Amino acid sequence: MAEVTSNKKQGGKSPEKEMSFWEHLEELRWHLVRAVIVLVILAIAAFVMRKFIFDVIILAPKNPDFISYRALCALGKWLSTDALCIGAEPLEIINIQMSGQFMVHLYISMMAALVVAFPYLLWEIWSFIRPALLPKEKKYSQGVVIYSTILFIIGMLFSYYLIVPLTVNFFSAYQVSESVNNTITLNSYISTVVSLSLATGLVFELPIVVFFLTKVGLLTPAFMKKNRKYVLVILLTIAAIITPPDIFSQILVTIPLMLLYELSILVSAKVINKKKDELAG
Repeated sequence: MAEVTSNKKQGGKSPEKEMSFWEHLEELRWHLVRAVIVLVILAIAAFVMRKFIFDVIILAPKNPDFISYRALCALGKWLSTDALCIGAEPLEIINIQMSGQFMVHLYISMMAALVVAFPYLLWEIWSFIRPALLPKEKKYSQGVVIYSTILFIIGMLFSYYLIVPLTVNFFSAYQVSESVNNTITLNSYISTVVSLSLATGLVFELPIVVFFLTKVGLLTPAFMKKNRKYVLVILLTIAAIITPPDIFSQILVTIPLMLLYELSILVSAKVINKKKDELAG
């Protein structure tokens, strides 16, 4: 364990201090305390805003007049196909547990706080890690919080306005037999919407992950280009599962995700080129 030292630099500069293990823990504790306080405040605010969060946001994709259904139907008419006109029937959701609605209310309040506080939580994590980085690493990592936040928000919006409506419509209408009716519970619907949105938001962090993996030498643009076809097959398979059985909706889901992968290749290539320039210089 490192000892606390305080040695003056040559030239009369300010003393440089190396933090001990316990000081690092203390620093981490205050980052966590601030993060928890922000989460609690936002969770309380979300709990109070129940009608807006549930009626306007969470439960909106189950309604036939949801903006995504109208946009897809308009696109289908432009393409002279009715395959994209989905979500014609309103989805009925039931609650089968005594405390079900209250527990879902608490859960969504916490999830809403987590999503809204994501930029701040990321900043707290980065503030703790940044002092340990070398000057060059700090330089290359500038803007990581901003870029990560933008990608996360784009991923959440992409999921909410496209993947969630298509998934909800597909699974709520899917039947193994006409004698078996679907009765969707509140917990099932909420878990589907939340898990898809958060998962897609994190998937959109791929360029950031690729950046750091390339920096440490675990990933190269050549490897990503070589496996591009396998990624495309995986994305097409996922799109085929969650979308209606038509090529247009599958393309709508696959293209943005494939563009994200291509962006990650460009990020990886840029990191490699910078490394080559440093070695050449």
